[in-house]
Amino acid sequence: MRLLAVCLSLLAFAARPVADAGAQDYPATRAEASGYTETARYYEAVEFLDLLDRRDPRMHRTHFGYSVEGRALPLVVYGDVSGPSAGEVRASGRLRVFVMANIHGGEVCGKDAMLAFLRDLAASGRPAWADSLVLLVAPIYNADGNERFSLYNRPRQLGPIGGMGRRENARDLDLNRDHMKLASPEARSLVGLLDDYDPHIVVDLHTTNGSRHGYHLTYAAPMHPATDPAIVDLARGELLETVTAAVKDRTGWDTYYYGNLPFRSGSPGWYTFDHRPRFNTNYVGLRNRVGILSEAYAYAPFRERVLVTRAFVEEILDFAHTNAWRVRAATRAADEREVAGTALGLRARVVASARPADIILGEVRSIRHPYTGETMFEMTDERRVESMPEYGTFEATEAETAPVEYLVPKSLRRVIDLLHDHGVRTQPATGDGSGLQAFLVDSVRVADRPFQGVNEQEVVGRWAGSPEAFDPSAWESVPVSQALGRLVVSLLEPRADDGIANWAIVGGADLDGGRFPILRRIAAVRR
Repeated sequence: MRLLAVCLSLLAFAARPVADAGAQDYPATRAEASGYTETARYYEAVEFLDLLDRRDPRMHRTHFGYSVEGRALPLVVYGDVSGPSAGEVRASGRLRVFVMANIHGGEVCGKDAMLAFLRDLAASGRPAWADSLVLLVAPIYNADGNERFSLYNRPRQLGPIGGMGRRENARDLDLNRDHMKLASPEARSLVGLLDDYDPHIVVDLHTTNGSRHGYHLTYAAPMHPATDPAIVDLARGELLETVTAAVKDRTGWDTYYYGNLPFRSGSPGWYTFDHRPRFNTNYVGLRNRVGILSEAYAYAPFRERVLVTRAFVEEILDFAHTNAWRVRAATRAADEREVAGTALGLRARVVASARPADIILGEVRSIRHPYTGETMFEMTDERRVESMPEYGTFEATEAETAPVEYLVPKSLRRVIDLLHDHGVRTQPATGDGSGLQAFLVDSVRVADRPFQGVNEQEVVGRWAGSPEAFDPSAWESVPVSQALGRLVVSLLEPRADDGIANWAIVGGADLDGGRFPILRRIAAVRR
């Protein structure tokens, strides 16, 4: 009887009728058709998108790369464009918003939310949006992880009870830790999309768990201290404040900045996640674009997670439509701002807010999964507000003044190729040895255990003059005065905590002789 009661309780979250009458001629998503007990498989998602592509001339289905196992990564382009290619999209001159879901194959609410959203968009259209926006949607980024279905994945999450995929891709890599090293075909495909289509806003849809709070969804903006301040101000200062109020008015549900309570020890507070650009949102910020993380609460019912995620995305699109010129102006100004000579953070620590924040906490109750008998947590209606320090931003603990250029030996082809994969511009080196510096290595600390297949390392040392003769024909120049200059510094500085040194892309024999193999120039080259 207990199992039956749980089944009936979960099935009670029936599919919401589509908002537009015309959408009734379109199919339900797997989540809707199952009463939110199941989520879409890869083939179902692709077939669903193909149907939309055939019915709406503004809807274009293409793909932006491949997974480890060769699955095409679907991309939908919606707007008044002649076709789905990056050239056609950029030629439209409209603001570009990219929404990606399922970077973790068990966090499926974004995938199902975007399928239903695209269906309703195809049925009814949003002419106002199409006038100012081109929407790019990748609803199933981690395609291989999505297909590793099990009823035992994400065991505490409240559904879907019919199973879901797993976090990692087919090579056991977490794709939301791969934005700098680009060790997976999926990450290389994604960064290629960011470079080709150059979206102004990137929204990354997840499902979170952890602390027992009262928010249906939490979010974050770019947090790396080297991010252009105007990009952070736009995301935190207005976009997210506007969207938070709009989602509350629309759904009655609370949303707030991502956080967790201390799990075992530490000072009380509301703690965000990591600042490093291995994470999508932070990486997007270093590209001078507005990154937004969305984390629906894992202990809310699956249907509510889908609905709040969709509402969050739609309100971001409304903000983007209303403020398209401001978003374009902010990103353009960030691209044009001179980076050389600017102090940029390389390593960072989280800092407390100036004043305590009122955080809505909540409780969960334990229920049993009807088919595995395992414990799931369900969000209750209990709410309480506690005032506590909010650890939601970071400050640099170590910084360097960005040089004019870095110089990479042409023999380090793997580094040059990685830069090109990120969209960084390089050119043949010129000039003499004036203004050159070399990084003298004092020690290298290597992690005892691998993380994401790599024993991370920390290179300790200092920059000093480089008096030896310099032959430019042996070097490739990486100018810092380019749109991706902030990313260049975070990749190439030896002390950067997420660059080529940290990921051992340069290490071992490369450091023989006690010198980092990449040089930098701190004065302008005389032509």
